[in-house]
Order: sequence, then C-alpha cells, then structure tokens
Amino acid sequence: MKSTFAVDLEKMSRTANIGILLLCVFFGMAGYFVSFYFHFLTIAFFLLVLLNLFWRHFQTSHTLLANFGFLAQIRYLVESVGPEFRQYLFASDTEEKPFNRVERAEVYRKAQGIDSSAAFGSLLEFDQTEIKLRHSFYPVDKDQLEPFDVAVGAARSLTTRYHIKRPIMISAMSYGALGENAVRALARGAKLAGAVMNTGEGGTPKYHLKEGCDLIFQIGTAKFGVRTEEGLLDEVRLARIASKAQVKMIEIKLSQGAKPGKGGLLPREKITAEIAELRGVPMDRDMISPAHHVECIDAESTVTFIGRIQMVSGLPTGIKFCLGQPKELRALVQEMKLQDTVPDFITVDGAEGGTGAAPKSFMDDVGMPLFEALPLVHKILLEAGLRDRLVLFASGKLINPGKQMTALSLGADAVYSARGFLLALGCIQALQCNRNTCPVGITTHQRQLQRGLNIDGKARRVANYIEALHHDHVELLAAMGKSSTRLLTDENVYPPTRAHALPINQEPS
Repeated sequence: MKSTFAVDLEKMSRTANIGILLLCVFFGMAGYFVSFYFHFLTIAFFLLVLLNLFWRHFQTSHTLLANFGFLAQIRYLVESVGPEFRQYLFASDTEEKPFNRVERAEVYRKAQGIDSSAAFGSLLEFDQTEIKLRHSFYPVDKDQLEPFDVAVGAARSLTTRYHIKRPIMISAMSYGALGENAVRALARGAKLAGAVMNTGEGGTPKYHLKEGCDLIFQIGTAKFGVRTEEGLLDEVRLARIASKAQVKMIEIKLSQGAKPGKGGLLPREKITAEIAELRGVPMDRDMISPAHHVECIDAESTVTFIGRIQMVSGLPTGIKFCLGQPKELRALVQEMKLQDTVPDFITVDGAEGGTGAAPKSFMDDVGMPLFEALPLVHKILLEAGLRDRLVLFASGKLINPGKQMTALSLGADAVYSARGFLLALGCIQALQCNRNTCPVGITTHQRQLQRGLNIDGKARRVANYIEALHHDHVELLAAMGKSSTRLLTDENVYPPTRAHALPINQEPS
C-alpha cells in the first residue's frame, strides 16, 4: 500500500511560533525557581519572540515572513548558504560554473608552486564536444624552441614599440573593481615574472604604477582619467599618462565580452573618495559608463578616433571588442584601409569573459564565444591584407595552458587572463565581486577584508602562476611539433564533432 507524506508548513509554523514563546516562559520560570543563569536563555528567546512578532505583524516586504514568521527566516538562512553548501559538499569536481573545482585546483597548485600533475586519467568528458590540441609524431626538442617575442607597434616602425616576452598577460582589472592590495599584488607579481598588465578602465592607474610593472593603459567608454567634464577625450591628460615610463601601450575598449553593447558598471557600494577622484566622477551614485565612445558612432569616426589616440599618445594603440556582427567588423576593416589607420593590436574578448558587475541577460545571452569569434576575426583581417600590420590578442576564460594554446592556434599572438589571476590570488569563486564583500579581500575596499591579502605572498603566487603557464606552453608547443607559437595554425586544433557545433574558421550564415 502506497503512502505519502506531505509537510504541513502552516501547522509546523504555528508549532514553531508557539514553541519559542513557551520556551521563553519556561526559561523565565527556570531562572526564577532554579538558577539565575537560565535568564540568559530567557533574554535570547524573548528577543526572538519580539522579532517573530515584527516579522508576522508589522513588516510588509516579505510574504513568507508575514505568513510563517520564524520558520520562514530559517528558510531564508538555508537559502543564503546554499551556494556554499553545494560548492563544498554536493557539487562534483566538474560541475560548478563558471570554473569547476578541477580548473580552480590547477590554478591554485600552479600559483603555490606545486606540481599540478594528476593520476588515473582526466575527469573531463571525452564526448566529442571539446576542442583538443593535435600533437605531432615528431615533437621538437625543447632546446630548439624560439624564445617568445611579439613586437607591438613594429608595423608602424614606432620607436616606442613594445616587445611582449610572455604569451600570457594580466587582463583588464581596474582599481575600483579590485581593491588596493589585489592590484598591487598583481602588479608586483607581473614585475617579478616579466609580464605586462592591463590597467582596466579605472582612471589614473595609481596602484598599478606603484609596483613598477609594464602596463597597458585602457580607455573605456567613460574615459576615466582622460576625460573632459563633457565625457570627451582630454588629450592633455592622455599625453600625461602616456608619457609615464611604465605605460607601454594604450587599449581602447569598444566593448567587453561579459556585457557587449553595454557600458561598464561600478556599484556605489564600491566607490570610495579616492576612486571618485582617480576617475574624475562623483561618488554618490553607481558609475555607469556609456554604451559606446561618444566619438565613435560609425566605422569612419571610430577609425578616426583610433588614429587620434595613436597620434596623441605616441604609443602602440589597439582596440578591444566582443564580436557581434561580422559585417560590422568588415566595414571597420575597410575603413582602416581607406584612412590608412590600423590599430597596432586588436583584443578579441569572448562572450564567456568575466566582469565584476553586469546585467545577467548580457552575461548569458549576448556576444560571440571566443573560439568562434577569434578565427573569424583572424580570417577577416587576412582577407583584407591587414593581418601582418597588427597583433591579435585573445581573452575569455583562458585560465589554463590548453585553452591558451588553442587560442594561439586559432590566430592569437598572445592571450589575456583576468579570472585566472584572481584565482592565483586566492579567489574562492564566492561570486560576490559586485557587493564589496569579497571574503578573500580581492574585489572589496573594506579594510578588514583586505587585511588578510598579503601583497608579498600573493605577488609570489602570481609570478608562480605565470612561470608554470610558461613551462606548460613550452611542453605543449614541443609536443605539437612547432618551434614557435608563430607557426601554430588551426590545423593544430581538433574541433568538436557534435552535429550542432560551429566548425572552426566557418563564418555563420
């Protein structure tokens, strides 16, 4: 005989609400007749009774609290810690998003200088949905590999050309999105490892400059640090920043993978007086950047704006975007040829890229993923005859060497990572970047939370991570039978074979 058991929440709630009142009375009597120390419990339950009365009869914001009182509050508490329980107790090693435990553990071990080898086989699904690298029958001896060197600005014969010596760069993260200690640890680690770091669109890069690493200064659509009161480009301020010895390149952000077509967002909770001063904006509201540069309304004006920044800065200057419509990129490329103005580099940001704060609809539903966009951008530039006149960077969830080598095979000359370096700093993927409550002190400006982020120790972890990635790049490149990353092509990548997958180097119709 089949029986069913249903929880009567209304009856359970009445029992709980009456129960806390009876317990208050019981402990009061025990304190009077047995021992004074019972009154400590009397006070606790009396306060709980008062809270329960308020929840049920006075507050109007939460229906569950009004209907069920104390029991509803327990439900809210369990719900609030649900992500943590799932992360540590219930989710498997390969389930979590955006990065699972296997991916995070690899970064942690690299950052700590621990051997990241594994045993007994991969935990990934080999179900023909994953991109794989093709090895060679005839690996190259590692001592025959060419040192990595990408010269940005060489095509324009710039005296300020910059030589990238590491294929992995620290992606755009501003002071504002990150706290002071995190920025300084990343910058110090970049200096130790000889890597270059992007400042993000945070205005004058005070803490990035403090640690002495090479920098790419990013100009976002709000032009923080180089803006006039009207939000236009201030050429004097730009020239001043470009003249700093550590600033090696300028990146114009047209769009970002996590929120393409939408401006940047820094919640008011994370804005301090110092951040407002560095960005040149008020601190009593959310900082919301325009969706586009006011100077860039079509292909012609955008290329003109690129040329203007190249002229004012005198530095290698590039653009960053998430690809949406290939026909718009083709029009932009044709305009570059007409004006004979070509950016020194292009950063292709995949839609899977991360950010500190963005509308969920944009993070989930807008933009082209990196491994579909990157080969398409590479192809368009080749067809236009411009590929040799610029350098191509890639970004978007590239935290491990396999994904990075895939990007290098699909057209990139070097790769960015942001969240990989956050994990190297000790990020636990608490998903609180936009709340100023980061428990490990990375994306917060609360001093008591930043206190535990030791700059020296974390800088060493950042440098370890870069060195470990470099070691794996060398191993993979040799296994693929290539003496230089410049020789990598899409033939070195084995694409997914699932029926609905977009073949690499095939443009969507």
